[in-house]
Amino acid sequence: MTPRTRTATREIIGILGGMGPAATADFYAKLVSTTPVAGDQDHLRTVIWSDPTIPDRTEALLGDGPDPTPWLLDGSRVLREAGATVIAIPCNTAHAFVPRIADHVGLPIVHMIGEVARYLTTLSPPISTAGLLATTGTVRAGLYQEWLDRYGIRLVLPDATGQDNEVMTAIHAVKAGTHDDTTTALLTRAARRLTRQGAQAVIAGCTEIPLGLPADAVDVPLVDPALVLAQALVRRATTGNTAG
Repeated sequence: MTPRTRTATREIIGILGGMGPAATADFYAKLVSTTPVAGDQDHLRTVIWSDPTIPDRTEALLGDGPDPTPWLLDGSRVLREAGATVIAIPCNTAHAFVPRIADHVGLPIVHMIGEVARYLTTLSPPISTAGLLATTGTVRAGLYQEWLDRYGIRLVLPDATGQDNEVMTAIHAVKAGTHDDTTTALLTRAARRLTRQGAQAVIAGCTEIPLGLPADAVDVPLVDPALVLAQALVRRATTGNTAG
């Protein structure tokens, strides 16, 4: 069987992106880099819908902006009509709206936050406390709290000042394309404060954060949900495992 024939039997990954574009590009690069290949024909067939006009997810969750659900539904339909067989959403905060679209998409959605929770249970030594750097929308929606509670993992968060002045300031800088050493310093300070609260791993729970915070900036594992999602999609496509 040739690589081209093998590729033809695999799923077609639909990436519902644009939240933001740099994070979408970073996610696709991670999907490519984690796929075991011998040549072009072994890579996963992928459809990317990057729509930066999707309203801000955090603003919607805080009641300060429009509901992005119609845009997410439209993008999902575009991916389905383009031939996608499974959907990945490389935006943590957008997962607050997954329950609103899941029954209308007609395709399975691999849940990034659920995959991260399962991944944490595989780390050694075992993780009993994790820290979270994420948008205020993700924090307020309790997305990670809900999933980590299922596995008995305690979650620690930045205080209100750190959330606004460090985490959100850094996320906005990455989205604006203006991140620099100051951005990294803000995120590093926030992450280290979480480790002092007992975090044995820190979740980079916004897909912009890994673009501004290198893995070696903290002395515990920095978990990149985009990378975890990419690995889950590769497993699904290459082993036929449709769990999650």
